[in-house]
Amino acid sequence: MEIRGQIQGDFVTIVTYHYVRPIKDSLYPDIKGLELQDFYGQIEYIMKYYEVVSMDDLVASINGQQELPDKALLLSFDDGFVDHYEYVFPYLLERGLSGAFYPSVSSITKCQMLDVHKIHFVLASQDNKVLILDKLNQYINDVKEQYELEDIEIYKHQYCKSNRFDSGEVIYIKRMLQYVLPGVLRSEIIDYLFTKFVTKDQVSFAKELYLSENQIRTMIGEGMHFGGHGLNHEWLNHCSRSHQELILTKNKEFLECLGATNNCMTFSYPYGAYNSDTLEMISRYGFDLAFTTKVGLADLNLVDNFEVPRIDTNDLPISFNAELVNWTRQLL
Repeated sequence: MEIRGQIQGDFVTIVTYHYVRPIKDSLYPDIKGLELQDFYGQIEYIMKYYEVVSMDDLVASINGQQELPDKALLLSFDDGFVDHYEYVFPYLLERGLSGAFYPSVSSITKCQMLDVHKIHFVLASQDNKVLILDKLNQYINDVKEQYELEDIEIYKHQYCKSNRFDSGEVIYIKRMLQYVLPGVLRSEIIDYLFTKFVTKDQVSFAKELYLSENQIRTMIGEGMHFGGHGLNHEWLNHCSRSHQELILTKNKEFLECLGATNNCMTFSYPYGAYNSDTLEMISRYGFDLAFTTKVGLADLNLVDNFEVPRIDTNDLPISFNAELVNWTRQLL
């Protein structure tokens, strides 16, 4: 039976990845990522139904300089994990593919554990998330008067809401530690939880988690694209205009130092968060494209260069022989 396409236009599919590693048998089997073997299977599915393109191809197409093939797809990898060098990069080379990679500056230049990833590993360290939740709420109650905080129940009512990837309890922990609590207190609690549940040695952990500059240069030399992803993986929509200026300045300098801006310069918004200030400045700083976490295919005739949607790895199958999903079917 013929499967008819459901949409019309010049669409490109952009897939987002984060952790790509052998997860099940690792020290942190609960980390939210893609099993390495499933990544291989997903690439097989992608190569069966799509044409993988490079970032240079995509930018040239959006600028009207070339046409993309039908069912074009771009692979994007956020957060600058060493996974991307050890596992993803060799496989892409083997298959003759390219990808776009987005590390946050401080994780590379300072070998600094980012709060977002401390939270990930705290959550992955415990099967029973209530243990983490209890420690977090106890800490909040202990400093409630000092920081003039709300009652725990008020926070829970507002932020304990599940999304398509996490339970309400996990979302509550993430949001409280990502932007709800005052900045100094957030960092204090995150370090307390990371030390209690993961390790005291943040530097060694960071060295094993993130890419090095030499690894990045090697990847760039083999045709991989690198773009910006903030300084410390900030929620840009919660940053002042001046702080956003600093973040974009440091990202541009970082990419220029790596030699990653020869053909184009792109950005992936941490958490997919941005505001009108971000959109104005990112254009002024010379970025060609910026990627969001809005779920969808990018229509090259309509898309805003600085609000490009993506889909998640979880939205596509992980096997060559898998049934078509709607994201694929609507392009056929």
